[in-house]
Amino acid sequence: MSRSFLSVLLSFNGGYVDTVGFIALAGLFTAHVTGNFVTLGASIAVGSGGALAKVLALPLFCLVVALTRLASLRMERRKWPVVGILMSLKLTLLIIVAALAGIWGPVVDQGGALALAIGLILVAAMAVQNAFHRVHMAKMPPTTLMTGTTTQIMLDIADLVDGGIGSNRAAVIERLRRMSASLLSFAVGCAAAALAFLVSPVWCFALPPLVVALGFLALSEAEKTPPAAKAG
Repeated sequence: MSRSFLSVLLSFNGGYVDTVGFIALAGLFTAHVTGNFVTLGASIAVGSGGALAKVLALPLFCLVVALTRLASLRMERRKWPVVGILMSLKLTLLIIVAALAGIWGPVVDQGGALALAIGLILVAAMAVQNAFHRVHMAKMPPTTLMTGTTTQIMLDIADLVDGGIGSNRAAVIERLRRMSASLLSFAVGCAAAALAFLVSPVWCFALPPLVVALGFLALSEAEKTPPAAKAG
């Protein structure tokens, strides 16, 4: 297995977690957090609930990203396995969500403590994913926001059809392959979340930690070692 496989798994989780949060938590985006500005307006206009979580989502996301970066820098200086630790942190957060839903779910009161706790913990988990992806998997396609990926896919297709890319053709095809796999995986994750919620509004939260646990198989021993350690 490889980083490409891990990227596909994370894209699946990105689509899944965002969709299950949107369905179960009154339109809360847990990965595409800026989308909550739109759903917050809808909540205020039609009284759909969950307004507090939508207000807190973006500042919490920003805080967790910053703290994740600071922690990563310190772990690298100490030659700790940064990627493995951050994956473990995300896994722990998702397990907590699954436990909360399993014990006290389903979420009935969209403005209640359970909905707020599940929503904000999911936001924190996806903030960790976004942070370590941007730093440690920067060459891989995005795993949570697909607008830019979709745009690049169509640009690459247009360039291939035009035929004027010359020696860059192989690089364009490789980028198109990776981005298409990420987009497809994200879409499958969205569909899987909708189906899982219909099957069980409680246990639909149990799949994301299993996917992250599977993602550990994509990390070789070398990849679990931070760059500073490998350089030494």
